Amino acid sequence: MNQPKALRRIIDTYFQDPATTIAVVAGTEVLRQEGYNDRLYWVKKGELSGYLKSKENGLSAQVFVVKEGMFFGVHSFFAQTLVASTTVVAEKDSEIAWIDLSTQAVEPEHYGSLAEQFMPVMVHELATRQMLTGIAALEKEKALQKLYATEQMTTLGQLAAGIAHELNNAIGVISSKTENIQTAISLFVEDNQPQLTPFLQHGITHGQTISSAQVRERTKVLQQQYRLTREQARTLARALPEGDVPANWLDDIDAALNCWDSGRDLRDIRLAARHAASIVRSVKQLGGGDHARIPDIDINDTLHKSLTLLQSNLRYVEVVLRPAILPPLTASVTELVQVWVNLIKNACDAMEHTPAPQIEIVTRSVKNKLLVTITNNGPMIDEVTRRKIFNPNFSTKKGGLSFGLGLGLAIVQRIVNSYGGTIAVKSDHQRTTFRIKLPIT
Repeated sequence: MNQPKALRRIIDTYFQDPATTIAVVAGTEVLRQEGYNDRLYWVKKGELSGYLKSKENGLSAQVFVVKEGMFFGVHSFFAQTLVASTTVVAEKDSEIAWIDLSTQAVEPEHYGSLAEQFMPVMVHELATRQMLTGIAALEKEKALQKLYATEQMTTLGQLAAGIAHELNNAIGVISSKTENIQTAISLFVEDNQPQLTPFLQHGITHGQTISSAQVRERTKVLQQQYRLTREQARTLARALPEGDVPANWLDDIDAALNCWDSGRDLRDIRLAARHAASIVRSVKQLGGGDHARIPDIDINDTLHKSLTLLQSNLRYVEVVLRPAILPPLTASVTELVQVWVNLIKNACDAMEHTPAPQIEIVTRSVKNKLLVTITNNGPMIDEVTRRKIFNPNFSTKKGGLSFGLGLGLAIVQRIVNSYGGTIAVKSDHQRTTFRIKLPIT
């Protein structure tokens, strides 16, 4: 052990006598609280702990640990109270040496009195105890935060279990009634205007798969090529994202687009209802448990599903999706969609007052990892907020569907970590980026 020269001299001078050195086995009580003590002990090897017992309730707690090179009995020796303030027990087989109040100073004419010579001991012991107390306090705070987070997530799971039945009933009604409405509309169109059935079915089957930025670009092309109004061209771009427009779409374009739009809406409602049911099941599992994960999941497909669910939020946001060809992943579609929906929805909320809001989503495969970055051009997240942003009890929202619980990003982090992945956030005045890495294997 690297020790100051004065302290090393004291140990060599006063604590090397075999007559004042003893071996103690693990479990040995060296000092008893409020017992007599006129000795200062030095730990030659091993480890001992000091325990303080409450007179009021009989509870006992470990208050310090002394290891090789440390001292105990400091207070009763130097203050000469002769009363041990704690019970000291050997945690391991140890070897300890001591001096007592009858010990005479060595070379007092050169080094001063015994108290003066032992000043380095008191300073060293005080500094060591303070450092260990600080470390213990940090560990305790870390444990308390982990316990608090666990309790909060467990409580949320219990609350979710209580409301899940009602939510599932409502979602079930939406899903079944949507199926009934879809059947009724399909039959009505087939009986009365059968020529419009293909457009309705196209909306029900395919929906909208094109981003807002792509819609704007294709709208310009269609408007010029077919001499359409801007609104007609925009809806047609959503329905037919590429290629030439078949002639039957142009025969009665307003009716065709209205039927496609109705079919698309029915499809989105069914998709949202199914996803909502999966989210309820996911929230119920916050206290533990995983979704069934299946092989051959395409990350890009889960991102497309998320963008579909958030169409209303993205109405005025430019979305740039840059997907790469990715290897498949064994995963739960619902969990991944939940991650992307949370991150994209948070970005939309952050850009509420941003002129020309934009979200860029990039996927890549790097060194056996899938990398997804979601970037927005909203306001910077300050450093204090970034440090707390994944805490279960932290929220920057004041109300709405978040209820101020701040659980969205905590859930995101839990899901990402459960895959052995990582999530990090970087933010400056130009952009904020969330980066998610998921192992492929």
